[in-house]
Amino acid sequence: MIHEIFMPALSSTMTEGKIVSWTKSPGDKVEKGETVVVVESDKADMDVESFYEGILATIVVGEGEVAPVGGTIALLAETEAEIEEAKQKAQQQQQGQSSTAAASETPSTPEPTPAAATAQNGASQAAASGQNGGRVVASPRARKLAKELKVDLKGLQGSGPYGRIVAEDVQAAAGQPVQPAATAVAQMPSAPAPSAVPAVPAQAPTTTAPAATSAPLGQVVPFNTLQGAVVRNMTASLQIPSFRVGYTITTDNLDALYKQIKSKGVTMTGLLAKAVAVTLQKHPLLYARYTEQGVQYNGNINVAVAVAMPGGGLITPVMRDADQMDIYSLSRSWKDLVARARSKQLQPDEYSTGTFTLSNLGMFGVDRFDAIVPPGQGSILAIGASRPQVVATDDGLMGVKRQMQVNISCDHRIIYGADAAAFLKDLADLIENNPQSLTL
Repeated sequence: MIHEIFMPALSSTMTEGKIVSWTKSPGDKVEKGETVVVVESDKADMDVESFYEGILATIVVGEGEVAPVGGTIALLAETEAEIEEAKQKAQQQQQGQSSTAAASETPSTPEPTPAAATAQNGASQAAASGQNGGRVVASPRARKLAKELKVDLKGLQGSGPYGRIVAEDVQAAAGQPVQPAATAVAQMPSAPAPSAVPAVPAQAPTTTAPAATSAPLGQVVPFNTLQGAVVRNMTASLQIPSFRVGYTITTDNLDALYKQIKSKGVTMTGLLAKAVAVTLQKHPLLYARYTEQGVQYNGNINVAVAVAMPGGGLITPVMRDADQMDIYSLSRSWKDLVARARSKQLQPDEYSTGTFTLSNLGMFGVDRFDAIVPPGQGSILAIGASRPQVVATDDGLMGVKRQMQVNISCDHRIIYGADAAAFLKDLADLIENNPQSLTL
């Protein structure tokens, strides 16, 4: 019997996945429950296990290629005698996909670019590799790229399985640099995604900036899977009717506390998250969410913080039950979450269960900015830099105090201006007058 290995849904927003690496090669024996492939979802790299025992007969989607959720990525044969049959089945599936794609395209053929024409002239036979019976056999990603770059697929020589044209072939024909597929393997089990919608705000990182890379000027660079998830989430976010409220907070006492406990591993992100979580205890509406039936109050204060990812995109690691953790454990947890987020090793519940989000651009010297409410949440707090300011003191004199501007964005369907203002007032009171309580 021949079994299909499908592209799994590794998160609630995942529509397609990219093959990072195959841990098995065609002809290898596979045990039930054994990892066969590493897939890049929209948030992390995850191991995918086989539901069957057998022999990996053929790989349909190669490393670096993309397949839709539920699509066949490989075929598994129970016996060696069935391997050839599985290969023929894979060829038939690819030809069927190509035929369907060709039927949906317009009859007119775009003019090939000079690079594509060169490849076409270099073909020595009419039926070049990548064509079968006059039909072009190409991956969905290769077809999409070909349309964007105006490359004619008919003359290309495919480097994929059975001469299939893959994205790298199109990039090479268009004169673009071919990016090698990632080879990192994340050691984590495959798991179904929770029902909560991941919150991916449209702000920059909260810790250090990603390393600068040279931009491919004059070229179109496709979104990676994480960037694609951000696009989808931001489109959904802009459907939320939201409003914004700002507040200026004096941070002298908080800064002094940070200097005292920094050597014990406490981070400023941990301090701010703890302060927000403690304040949220008095304001359950601020970490609730809208539903069509009414207000969904959450039982946990899970503070998510936006972090920039190398290569582009954002993810929001979640400090679960932040109000219940001591500041030292919270800071250690945060450092671990950031490290695993940047190596794409977070579990789904570590980035999709936030009930309130922080976005901090203060380390870049940003004075103030507005954040976009993430899908599935009611509020997000944007934090600017703490700077020395000349202010009037209570005794009528002039003095210098460190102050930061915070702006909260809220879903106006369930939260009103007075609710947001009351939360910010209590947050300011805690940071300005009693930050030592955060260490208790």
